[in-house]
Amino acid sequence: MDLSPTRTQVADRVIAALAGDDAALRDDQLRAVTALVTPGSRVLVVQATGWGKSAVYWTATAIRRHEGAGPTLVVSPLLSLMRDQVAAAERAGLRAATVNSSNVGDWETIEGRLRDGDIDVLLVSPERLANPGFGRRVLDSVGGDLGLLVVDEAHAVSDWGHDFRPDYRRVADVLQRLNPDTPVLATTATANARVTADVAAQLGSATLVLRGPLARTSLRLNVLPDMTPLDRYGWVVDNIERLTGSGIVYVLTVADADRLVEAVRAVHGDDVAVAAYTGALDADTRHRLEDSLRDNEIKALIATSALGMGYDKPDLGFVVHVGSPPSPVAYYQQVGRAGRAIDTAEVVLLPSTADRGVWDYFATATIPDPRQMSTLLEALGGPDDPMSVPDLEARTGIRRTRVELMLKQLAVDGAVERTTAGWHGTGIPWTYDGDHYDGIIATRRREADIMSAYTRGERCLMALLTESLDDPDTSPCGRCSVCRGELSPGLTDSVDPTTARVIAAELRTAAHRWEPRKMWPGGAFGSRGRIPAGQLAETGRVLIHADAPEWAETLRDAHAGGPEAVSEIADAAVSTLAGWRSEWSARPDVIVALGVTDPTLTVAVADHVAAVGRLPQRTWTVADRPRPDRESSGAEEAALWRDLLTDPPEVAGATVLLLVDSSSTGWSVTVAASVLRSAGARAVLPLVVHRPA
Repeated sequence: MDLSPTRTQVADRVIAALAGDDAALRDDQLRAVTALVTPGSRVLVVQATGWGKSAVYWTATAIRRHEGAGPTLVVSPLLSLMRDQVAAAERAGLRAATVNSSNVGDWETIEGRLRDGDIDVLLVSPERLANPGFGRRVLDSVGGDLGLLVVDEAHAVSDWGHDFRPDYRRVADVLQRLNPDTPVLATTATANARVTADVAAQLGSATLVLRGPLARTSLRLNVLPDMTPLDRYGWVVDNIERLTGSGIVYVLTVADADRLVEAVRAVHGDDVAVAAYTGALDADTRHRLEDSLRDNEIKALIATSALGMGYDKPDLGFVVHVGSPPSPVAYYQQVGRAGRAIDTAEVVLLPSTADRGVWDYFATATIPDPRQMSTLLEALGGPDDPMSVPDLEARTGIRRTRVELMLKQLAVDGAVERTTAGWHGTGIPWTYDGDHYDGIIATRRREADIMSAYTRGERCLMALLTESLDDPDTSPCGRCSVCRGELSPGLTDSVDPTTARVIAAELRTAAHRWEPRKMWPGGAFGSRGRIPAGQLAETGRVLIHADAPEWAETLRDAHAGGPEAVSEIADAAVSTLAGWRSEWSARPDVIVALGVTDPTLTVAVADHVAAVGRLPQRTWTVADRPRPDRESSGAEEAALWRDLLTDPPEVAGATVLLLVDSSSTGWSVTVAASVLRSAGARAVLPLVVHRPA
């Protein structure tokens, strides 16, 4: 069935506004729009990045609004994506607005305009959709009058969305509340056959699935041999000026983003403009950086996955990955930012054997722990006793970020509910579905194996990616570094040793503060609430933060007993103390060496610092008992350290420099400081050699 002449006229106007006077809907775009102007239709579009999925819902919205239908509700995952979509909708002649965490002050006005019919398109995050206040005020008032519901990045509705945004799985609840005549469109670029079938089934048995080829002819994929973490930084510094246009350099952590920016500036100064883009930035800063890249005012954003799906810069010239994401899905999404409206864009992956450990962590990090889930459910009251997340953290001893994730997972299964007053249990039993979660872990590990094969360059890179998404049109691309047998012209697979030395020297000057924990965790630890002032540590320093590439090889060699590596770390500790001493409440009287994982390294560094500072050094031996592991809650870890850290050295009346070899959560340092203060120490200044991620 084709569009009527009147509908065609509206569609032509929208497409011309979005893509130029000569543009027209593609065949599958036209099929989707034609279906969506039919009451009660369900459409799933699985097409490559840059194909024009948003043009489908803007066109359908314009036609529906022209015919008197209600507004369109778009569920969209990222702020950068929402901003681009609002701008695109307005180019199409639609009145668009968004309700998200960055514009809280505008919510009341926007919701009023929506009820008054003054908004054609409202974009919301999945969290906002699941919020009970939003549901009561907005969905209950306009849900029956929605002209179209759009679920963008719809693969997240399936189990691939288990740890991406659990609230996405609440979309199914919204579908149940919709007027059955409201058309629904789901779109994604990353769904294999299993996920496509799952999402289509959630939409309804009559869902029209439009799936096209996923290969991108404009992308020239390159993969380099394994590199050390520092050499990966060096490669970016050496090659960034050789890459055409402006682009994105993806990293795995916020710390990596900040460090790589420092590395580029250490060599290039202001000649190459780069900036870090992470979820830790406020919305205004992210918007400014997005615009700077879009306007080619900077060479590159060094970004985490916070800059991902939906960011639209048609002439983005390159995407470089310093470390691979754990799945071909995430990788395909990110490289899809490049080459949308240009003939050729460079895509480069800089792999390292260290990436596999990151993948292993992400494979299980968000899988529910049945024991913790039971603890949380036991702490929750009923509807008459709602609780906040901080209250639940204090009562259970489970870290706040973990509590938030667990509550969302329990809410999806109906075991808890959130009201404007807080969270409460529903009385619906929750059981751990081991088979389901084992399947998720197995899927993630299979995806990690695919990325391992990609990094080894075993066969065509584009074919490997599209095949992993069950693209039936998969074939060798003829353009990637595997098909060509060489990297793209101008790119190198080596790093100038001088570059690596300059970067390492610059990054080692950074001082990382260690902020003491100020609240006892309750739960298994017992004590809850603010730590008394007389038991607190002072703000300390961390010598090596997370997986700092400038230290990676040195730290490995030091743990192996290499004398030169131990000496490097000891000298760096002295330099850190020299830069820190202006903030001391008093000069240390004694050094206490607390070896958490490597007592030999701890004592060696403490001996050197003691010799330079002419201070007595005392070793605090940890009891030979089981240590906390990664699965321990904060309360359990604090309780274990309290049991381990007995018999402290003599410190009465002294200001203590507490030298600890390793602490990721800070509980070992927090408890040790409390014990030392209780033993009479006037102050405790923590110096942590390595704070793992």
